[in-house]
Amino acid sequence: MRICVLGGLTAWRPEGTLRLGTPKQQAVLAMLAVQPGRLVTTDELIDELWVDDPPRSAVPNLRTYAATLRRTLGLTGEGRPFIVRSGSGYRFDLATDRVDLICFSAEYHQARTLARAGELADADALLRRSLARWRGSMLAGVPLGPVLTARAAAAEEERLLAGELLAEVRLKAGQPEQAIPLLRESIAANPLREPAQLLLMRALREHGDAAGAIAAYHAAARALRQQLGVGPSSALQRLHQAIRRGATNEESRPLRVARLRGVSIGQARLGGIPPDGRHGSRDWLPRSVADFVGRRDVVTRLIEETCRPRPDSAVHLIDGMAGSGKTTLAVHVARLLSKDHPDAQLFVDLRGHGDHSPVDPTSALVTLLRQLGVPDGRIPSDLDQRVELWRGELAVRRTVVVLDNAADSQQVSSLLPTAGGSVVLVTSRRRLTGLDLGPPQSLSVMSLQEGLALLAASAGAKRVVEEPEAAAEVVRRCGHLPLAIRLVGSQLAHRPARRMADLARRLADDVPALGHLAVGDRTVAAAFAASYEPLEAEAKRIFRLLGLHPGEHGADMVAALADLPLATASRLLDELVDCHLVEETEGNRYRLHDLLRLYAREQSRTSDLPEAREAAVGRLLDFTLHAALRAAEDLHEAIDVRTEIGVADPARPDLLEETEARGAAWLEEERANLVLLVALATEHGHHAYTWKLARVLWRFCYIRRYFDDILCTHELGLAAAKSLGDRSAVVSMSNYLASALVKTGSYRQASGYLADAVGLCREMKDTARLAKIRANLSVVHWLSGNFTQSAALSVEGLREGRQVEGSIANSLPNLGLALTSLGRYEEALRFHRRHLFQGRAVGDYFHMANALSHLASVRVRTGQYEQAVRLLKSSLMLYRRTGHRYGEAEARNILGVAYRGCGLFDQARQQHELALELSADSGERHAECGALNDLGLTLARSGDPVGAADAHQRALRLATRIAQPYEQARALTGIAALRAGSDLAEARRHWERALVLFRRMDVPECSEVERRLAETGPRPAERR
Repeated sequence: MRICVLGGLTAWRPEGTLRLGTPKQQAVLAMLAVQPGRLVTTDELIDELWVDDPPRSAVPNLRTYAATLRRTLGLTGEGRPFIVRSGSGYRFDLATDRVDLICFSAEYHQARTLARAGELADADALLRRSLARWRGSMLAGVPLGPVLTARAAAAEEERLLAGELLAEVRLKAGQPEQAIPLLRESIAANPLREPAQLLLMRALREHGDAAGAIAAYHAAARALRQQLGVGPSSALQRLHQAIRRGATNEESRPLRVARLRGVSIGQARLGGIPPDGRHGSRDWLPRSVADFVGRRDVVTRLIEETCRPRPDSAVHLIDGMAGSGKTTLAVHVARLLSKDHPDAQLFVDLRGHGDHSPVDPTSALVTLLRQLGVPDGRIPSDLDQRVELWRGELAVRRTVVVLDNAADSQQVSSLLPTAGGSVVLVTSRRRLTGLDLGPPQSLSVMSLQEGLALLAASAGAKRVVEEPEAAAEVVRRCGHLPLAIRLVGSQLAHRPARRMADLARRLADDVPALGHLAVGDRTVAAAFAASYEPLEAEAKRIFRLLGLHPGEHGADMVAALADLPLATASRLLDELVDCHLVEETEGNRYRLHDLLRLYAREQSRTSDLPEAREAAVGRLLDFTLHAALRAAEDLHEAIDVRTEIGVADPARPDLLEETEARGAAWLEEERANLVLLVALATEHGHHAYTWKLARVLWRFCYIRRYFDDILCTHELGLAAAKSLGDRSAVVSMSNYLASALVKTGSYRQASGYLADAVGLCREMKDTARLAKIRANLSVVHWLSGNFTQSAALSVEGLREGRQVEGSIANSLPNLGLALTSLGRYEEALRFHRRHLFQGRAVGDYFHMANALSHLASVRVRTGQYEQAVRLLKSSLMLYRRTGHRYGEAEARNILGVAYRGCGLFDQARQQHELALELSADSGERHAECGALNDLGLTLARSGDPVGAADAHQRALRLATRIAQPYEQARALTGIAALRAGSDLAEARRHWERALVLFRRMDVPECSEVERRLAETGPRPAERR
């Protein structure tokens, strides 16, 4: 199998090119193919296929595309499908060297390494091969969403870079005549691409065509002015001037500096002019740590960017929160670069954060010039003259400079070189803007592996190896922050009797943990204080309040929390982000690092009154509850949740407009945060907010299958309702908590909560909710195999006849299902027909679809397969009209059973497989078990005993895990039938186990299993 995306999308197998179906289906394949081996989630695929407004059928449509692609692509050499469904998404199990885009990128990067090492012939050959892979625009003809559009743009940029690198390789190899056609072709398609223009001018000059080079410059300048309204870059201008003068740019700089300083031209051309007359390196860098670990990608990127051909000096901005290792990284990189920059290695602490005032540029220049060896008498007093002297010195040297701990852009701008081959590394706790140097390298915290390596380096590798779990906990408690890890490692290194587990326990106690992150005068808290103390009072207050909530925050949440206008909150958050006290994440959201949150809480305890903290939490919860209500408005349909929870008017209606407009998208984005806020309400004793917020979130979490979130929030909500003594709230929480337990297969727990809720409803004489919850309990009994109890509850509901006017009584379908399971088919048909009649009477497509599916279920049990097929086709058509597919999994599986009864095994298998996907997507575990068992029966009938055995074994494992006895017993009978021909004793054992379960449920399958056992004769031990 090979996949080509550099051009149109093509999939090729030895037998030929494959037909890839509809455009959206091709987009699914493209998403998987450009990232082979990676799990691409369902949400990512939906966002790619339907950018603005996914239809309600998005998930099932996606399942259909994936299933069709799986059949089209076939199996790997090991017999596995290429497209694998895993958890919440799909993975393309294809080697990366079978995708042309991945091969192209790998070849380009390898060629870049070869070129840097001087292996020009090999680099040339590799680049030619990689560029030959392009057959046109990437994914031409495929509808591109945001991810594929970005991938295509990145690939096109890499293609242009590869072409420019090939031209540069040929220039270095002394073959400018071979570089010129490449560059002209690239510029014809991309006339505004200045790196290619620069290379073309160099190639023409080296080919002896100075006039052509000047013409190329004027063509580039004209294109830039006409299309962008700007002039050529300084690099193009300098090369143009050098060509006109007949001299290189590199020659002209030393001449200018030599005249400035009054030295001979001969001296200047020697390269490097030590002001004291002596040659040699000047090393002012601090001692680098001997055990530098991690940050490999960052180090590699900084060095590669430095080594990239450029007309001026390289300047790198490195920012990050206190303790993230900015200085250590900068010094380490400076040491690595010192061999290529031998003239001097300089360092100055600009004291941008701390107890001292920042160093002004005038003073910093004195330090830097003296480190270069310039005598005091030659350093002018005027800032502009110092800047000119400094830049002149750097223009003729290869120097590495570290400007550490910068306060702001203004402090740094005068210290940056304008020409020459030096490299400058600037570190800061603030984001430095306005320097026009491109994006900074912002340091995040370390990964777990990096943190463990640093802990091993500072505390001793043996201790980390001996207590790996405790070591990982120490890194986690340190928030993966390098400074904190190094400090606690140093503590441990000087205490040989203390174990890693002891340190982990000491760090587990929230705020006191900051006290343990210290060695001598060095503390994490002091590092944080240096960033916190200079803030204005209102920014400090926001920072402290953010420590109350462990989740992420939108600007609207922060405005509610701090009781500020949204614009003010946004401005102050930007200030905190610039200081790296707050991290900005995707979607304009903000969060605190774990240790900074502890520091913020500590500051709040000492600076804010308890009443102020509780009021802030209350404001946040009030906003969140009303925001969630508005966002979930469409999901709740006809249910009046506002009346149920008794909500008052919002305190901050001005913050709710965007939430209401975004709807479920807001809930999805805030999901993890909302779960944490339910817990926060409990922690601060806001019990009413706890259960009300849980109730508002239920529908969204249930539809999206976030059952763990329901369990977490509703367990807290139930406890809160009981604390308040609110029986109505207890009923609500018990009912919705049970819904998640059913979906996760915990039927016994679910029935317990529902039974309690039924009892409370009877006490309160709440007949409307009693009918609904009793119907839910009936379903749980049916899933648990308690068919008689399920039927009894449904009959009780029908006798009372209490239901909301115009609604469909759930008792009808529930009773019909229970009677079907008990083998009372005529009675079941009667109740399913009544259900269908009521559905038609009110025009409810969903209930009509369910009723038709249930009628078909009875028909297949009585061998009326063709009639069942007709019923099910009508049912599926109605499911499509409803806009959602809940219940369709069971209908599809029954259709598969009907097709099997008609002898149409291929169609049956397809329906079972689709039912499996739908049931897994909707969380209907019982339906998944049923589909597996029926797939096993179909495979056995069609001559695939191996596949049948696998399906029944999977059904048995799942049914056992969720305590679903009926499907458990069916799986056992299926396995027994397959083994009867080869191992009769094992088959008997499975039938006997199944018979115990069937008898307990009192179902008609008992007689069939008893017959099978009788046919096999007595047990071997009982034979006479």
